[in-house]
Amino acid sequence: MDKAYIAGRTPMRVDLVKGERYAFCTCGASDKQPFCDGSHKGTKFSPEVFVAEETQTKSMCMCKLSESPQFCDGNHKRIKG
Repeated sequence: MDKAYIAGRTPMRVDLVKGERYAFCTCGASDKQPFCDGSHKGTKFSPEVFVAEETQTKSMCMCKLSESPQFCDGNHKRIKG
């Protein structure tokens, strides 16, 4: 796998809890989107681990094209087809 799979064409709203650690899927193959389930093993991908800075609902990237890895930046709107 050289390129991440597009797991979705719209962001997924997720409730994050301040201080909690999350492992965001960067390969797009996880069955637990938008979080990692280890499906990247044997590829060049690894999860983007982060700690929530506050308790809030965030739009998580599902297209895996965001320039702010785990959070949606609107790049899904550029997907053709």
